[in-house]
Amino acid sequence: MPYELYYWDGLQGRGEFVRLALEEARAAYVDVVRGSEDDELGESAMMAILNSKTEPLIPFAPPFLKDGDLIVSQTANILLYLGPKLHLAPEGDLRYVVHGLQLTIADMVTEVHDTHHPIATGQYYEEQKREAKARASDFLAHRLPKFMRYFERVLAQNPDGDGHLVGRALTYVDLSMFQLIEGLHYAFPRATARFASRYPRLAALRKAVAARPNIAAYLASERRLPFNETGIFRHYPELDIAPAH
Repeated sequence: MPYELYYWDGLQGRGEFVRLALEEARAAYVDVVRGSEDDELGESAMMAILNSKTEPLIPFAPPFLKDGDLIVSQTANILLYLGPKLHLAPEGDLRYVVHGLQLTIADMVTEVHDTHHPIATGQYYEEQKREAKARASDFLAHRLPKFMRYFERVLAQNPDGDGHLVGRALTYVDLSMFQLIEGLHYAFPRATARFASRYPRLAALRKAVAARPNIAAYLASERRLPFNETGIFRHYPELDIAPAH
């Protein structure tokens, strides 16, 4: 039985971190809202689960994964569940190191989102542009370098080599790091122009993941939605402030 992935149609969002793991493993899955012959039927199926009055495993929001009768919510938690099944997680306690890194990526993704919605998610970007510019400026000057320096150091201090964040084999957190870096380059091309020289190990990891056969095929397919200004990573030129140094 294929996995069922539930996420909003038309954007990569947090669901993309799960898709990359499923695609790398060539796992059988259905992207329920996008995969339905009628998009409204797919979204209705998702909303029926979210609004259920009887489902004991009701998730708060997408993405969530359905595996038989089990419903697993939250991106990092879904990947923690899928990792061993897809052979994208190490054995033993290192599994929780991977999970911790995934949670740190999730923290950064939230901060990226807040660069364009710093006041309220219920308001349009245009209603909070002044605050967004201030938030993006601080993020690019302080938070982005802090996160990236940390992840670069994780690669440098991996006792099994700097080809992966944890261990000597690919894990789902390597795929998620690829997605994070891709999103940052889309949203902030000026601010990330010197990314490869500042974070060479992360840049090499991004390149290596993109070259993996299953990932390369996915990226070239129609299944890979383009970044756009309805997702988490949005390109607003006025927010893309080149760093001072």
